[in-house]
Amino acid sequence: MRASASVASNRSKKTFISTIVVTSAAIIMCLGVARGADQPLTSDAVIHHLSLVVSWYRDSLTRVQPVGIASDAIYQGDAQNLATQAVRLAFDSAKASAALVGAQDQSPPTGNDSSQGTAQPQGQNLAQFQAKTKAHLADLQTQLDTVTKQLASASARTKKNLAIQRDRLQGEIDLNNAILDSVSKMLTFIEAGNDSTSEGLQGNINQLARSLPEIFGSGSSDKNQPKQTAPTANQAPASSSTGLIGQATSLYTQMRSIHEIDQLSNETKIVRDAADELRKPLRDALKATIQQSTQVENQTQGANASQAQSNDVKKQFSDLTARFKLLSAAVLPLSQEIVVLDQSSANLVDWRHSISAHSGYALRALLLHVGTIVLALVLLLVLSDVWRRFTFRYVHDARRRRQFLTMRRFVVGFLMGIVIILGFVSEFGSLATFAGFLTAGIAVGLQAVLLSVAAYFFLIGRYGIRVGERVSVAGVTGDVIDIGLVRLYLMELATSGADFYPTGRIVVFSNAVFFQAGMPFYKQIPGTEYTWHEVAVPLAVTSNYKAAQDKLLQAVNSVYETYREDIERQQNEVERRIDVFMKAPTPESQLRFTDSGLEFHVRYPVDLQQASATDDEMTRKLLEVINTDTELKEASQGIPKIRAAAHA
Repeated sequence: MRASASVASNRSKKTFISTIVVTSAAIIMCLGVARGADQPLTSDAVIHHLSLVVSWYRDSLTRVQPVGIASDAIYQGDAQNLATQAVRLAFDSAKASAALVGAQDQSPPTGNDSSQGTAQPQGQNLAQFQAKTKAHLADLQTQLDTVTKQLASASARTKKNLAIQRDRLQGEIDLNNAILDSVSKMLTFIEAGNDSTSEGLQGNINQLARSLPEIFGSGSSDKNQPKQTAPTANQAPASSSTGLIGQATSLYTQMRSIHEIDQLSNETKIVRDAADELRKPLRDALKATIQQSTQVENQTQGANASQAQSNDVKKQFSDLTARFKLLSAAVLPLSQEIVVLDQSSANLVDWRHSISAHSGYALRALLLHVGTIVLALVLLLVLSDVWRRFTFRYVHDARRRRQFLTMRRFVVGFLMGIVIILGFVSEFGSLATFAGFLTAGIAVGLQAVLLSVAAYFFLIGRYGIRVGERVSVAGVTGDVIDIGLVRLYLMELATSGADFYPTGRIVVFSNAVFFQAGMPFYKQIPGTEYTWHEVAVPLAVTSNYKAAQDKLLQAVNSVYETYREDIERQQNEVERRIDVFMKAPTPESQLRFTDSGLEFHVRYPVDLQQASATDDEMTRKLLEVINTDTELKEASQGIPKIRAAAHA
């Protein structure tokens, strides 16, 4: 019966051991082959790993800013979900690791842990000494009680010896009580130190968990509590801007997001390496546990073991099972965390490829936009050069040529401004509002300047003025020497009888003066450079005024014939320009009464530039006629006068 029971017991133990070995081997294959020497698990490594995971989790939520493409929502949501899973798994592994660290502190010391190896023997020795002291105290108390009883019924002869023995026992008891009290305090201090180490790791884990209320709520470590929604980063608006500034800003945002994804990928790799380093001692411990179970199994396959050996083997398997459960509880979440971190890295790589592809399109669009602007500006510059060449080739008049070149600069500059504005700005509503306020401010602040600029285009128009023409502005007569965009420059002329001569001063008028009421402006008809002078000869009433009139008119006509062709040419030019028929200017005579008597007038045209010479010639001719003709000399009652018939 005992043999059959022993055989059945051995079979059940072998089946149990085989199950543990197979299960352990499967888990080890899933976790990876153990590498390196046996390394202890420390609380610092656990806290360091948790700190990296928490920092990485927060960066996963806020570091990468979406660039506005449709796939951002998918990749960002996956990144947040994977980060949340990794944090939960890291804390699950850390809590199990805290139990392992506590169990490791209570286990016999190894040569690799000098601090624990010093503390544990000291505590064990004190505990053994405390137990021996308590047993010795109990023995002394028993002896004291016996002596006390004997002392009550002892004779006077033995009472003295019993009293001495009683005092000695009492002294030993007091001494041992004092020793026991000191030992108890020391043990309490050692146990408190060991407990604080374990509670400190768990407390740090809980404190880190409380810093993530969106995952663990109020700090509870229950993994079955409802999942909190992680805060999402601010979504960047999708860039629909067609302006150069908007496209450049969008491209910069995408390049910055790519850089942030690269940084987050490097951080993910660091966290994964830390998790792998933390998993190495746990996998080594799992491998050692499986090897120990195999050794125990080999020991049980020998001869029939005694009952004490069977109980010892059962206790060993029970300890190995408990240790295996603690290790697997720490290793499995850690391995799952590594898988999640790998998935997160792959998600970040896909996200980066998506943004890179979109940024490539954005870069090509930006370059095309810049090329379009440059091409438009080049075309405008070519148009400006062609305009300039045609102006110099076909416009021979210097004034007209200057007008065309000024207009060219204005038109080309305006078109360039339009091209640049349309190329760089896309928010035309805001631009129109800004332009409206800007225009209103300019119109109020630069009213006189704007009027001057507007008047400039009137001055250079078809019936405007040209350099060299004689004009009268606000009572000032002068020859135009320059026409600016906002100012007009005149060489002032003064009159002396019928002649004008320069005063040596330059008169400057704002072009806006031509829009002001009460400011008369006079100029020659375009194409004409002549004015009218007249000769006044007083005649006697009783004289033959008809003969005198004919002779004086003939003298004026003889002088006029010397420059008649030039005056008629100017007249023809006037008719061609204004399309109005005008009578050709010729000397005209008139006989009139004055206060002094009868006066004969002859009006004749003179060239503005030759007026003085013409008047001089006219004076000489009249004096010659009057002095040589006796009848005409008798008819004249005074000295002839030459004066301006109309002011220029």
